[in-house]
Amino acid sequence: MKVILLQDIKSLGKRGELVEASDGYARNYLLPKKMAKEANAQAMNEYKNAENSKNYKIATQKAQAEADKKQLEGKVFRMTARAGQGGKLFGSITAKQVAEEIKKQYNISVDKRKVVLERDIKEFGTYKAEVKLFTGISANIDIQVSEA
Repeated sequence: MKVILLQDIKSLGKRGELVEASDGYARNYLLPKKMAKEANAQAMNEYKNAENSKNYKIATQKAQAEADKKQLEGKVFRMTARAGQGGKLFGSITAKQVAEEIKKQYNISVDKRKVVLERDIKEFGTYKAEVKLFTGISANIDIQVSEA
């Protein structure tokens, strides 16, 4: 019997998947406990609509990430920081600050966990960073740190 899972079931599949379950298991366990619903015409139509919606959302996010990559690729972000003697910064430039600078200059929201710095920025100079925009899509940027 084909059923659409309403929650994750360890031996069967994840929530929202269309799976084949034995008739007895489906009728006596999954359906009464509201863990799944029978895959009738109405349920199949809802399932297909949900799948199409999910695929459309992923496609639009990927297209937006490609556009953002074109906008960011190879750009140099100039940041200022206070420093002591010898060019050592008080503290460091963090991924959060880089993400805020991207938001300020290009109005592209990037999670600070998606900014990968080559190494800690604790001195003046130019550094490379990678901004992960979507699965498999990332932009390489340069960060130039100068004195405030």
